[in-house]
Amino acid sequence: MEQNDKKPIQVDSVDTKKSTSTNKIGLWFIAVAAAAGLCFVAGYAGITIANENTNQSVTQFQSSGNDGNRVMTTDEKDLTSVVERVSPSVVSIVSTGTSSGTGFGFQSAGTGMIVSKDGYVLTNKHVVDGVSKVSVITSEGKEYKSVDVVGTDPLNDVAFLKIKDAKDLPAVTIGDSKTVRVGQSVLAIGNALGQYQNTVTTGIISGLGRPVTASSDGTAQNSENLSDLLQTDAAINTGNSGGPLLNMQGQVIGMNTAVAEDAQSIGFAIPIGATKGMLRHVIETGNTERAIVGVQYISITPGVKAEYDLKADQGDYVTATQGSAIRKGGPAEKAGIKDGDIITKVNGETVGAGKSTSTLVGEFQPDDTVRLTLLRNGKTVTVTVVLGAL
Repeated sequence: MEQNDKKPIQVDSVDTKKSTSTNKIGLWFIAVAAAAGLCFVAGYAGITIANENTNQSVTQFQSSGNDGNRVMTTDEKDLTSVVERVSPSVVSIVSTGTSSGTGFGFQSAGTGMIVSKDGYVLTNKHVVDGVSKVSVITSEGKEYKSVDVVGTDPLNDVAFLKIKDAKDLPAVTIGDSKTVRVGQSVLAIGNALGQYQNTVTTGIISGLGRPVTASSDGTAQNSENLSDLLQTDAAINTGNSGGPLLNMQGQVIGMNTAVAEDAQSIGFAIPIGATKGMLRHVIETGNTERAIVGVQYISITPGVKAEYDLKADQGDYVTATQGSAIRKGGPAEKAGIKDGDIITKVNGETVGAGKSTSTLVGEFQPDDTVRLTLLRNGKTVTVTVVLGAL
């Protein structure tokens, strides 16, 4: 159940070029002159009022009787309400450090979300990798410079920060990623391009359980394998990493992590359920330990089913390329799980797309007891597992 993660965020550069063409400058002046003439003509059609001091008429702007920009649809009201409620909990993260390759200093920007009143912040691991200093800036512009990187998830692109001596901060509401639906409306909030703080984009959930090989610098050397990701067409750009993906109730269902390099409107988010157990454990104990079962597995797809001649259409097949898939002395071995078992449920929740064993177990803390349903030699077996710590 040990898996890796990271993210590729790539964005086209934007060039701003100044024109020195005399022809273009001339056209600009003509456009101004024409506009002035239009304003003069429009003055006759405008509504005028008398200036009390000069007795001169002042032309008012023309407008329709009802300003449509001030009329909000039900959907707009819902969206605006979510943004207003959640934005104070979304922060920008500015990190500084020294590049190991060049020795030069660097500064990077990402996004995080406040997850506790006393200052715990959830973000991506790649946002704070290799940095020496981190500061957090709220949506109102308040900067916290005393920020610690408490720890990271060894199996996922997740990091936990702590703002020192923080009190009464607005925390996000954590939702349930197990029930997310394809086609469901979502919105993302983040520090787009590292300079447009609390940018809001909207879209839908485009897919579930996506596997992605991700890299923060575009190289295979620094890549990680992420699984079970939520796919969305809500725009995710550089700097959005670590920000929340929200349902229309304003609940966090994912953490924005990656964008497809050679595509448009294909972004990915870690399901929030994968972080819940560690999050609770960090807040309660200050330690970043992850709950594990202690097995290796392959999630069943049609290809995997055919290759291994399996009887199940979905679930996680306990197997390893070399040796046993069961960690010696680990929770799975103690519970009697065997090589060749297929994990079909975790505490009654069906293992499937977007809900692998690792992600479902991610909702629990070390030493929690869970019930695993297995398919073994065509028979259903249920075992109780006391989760270990990684």
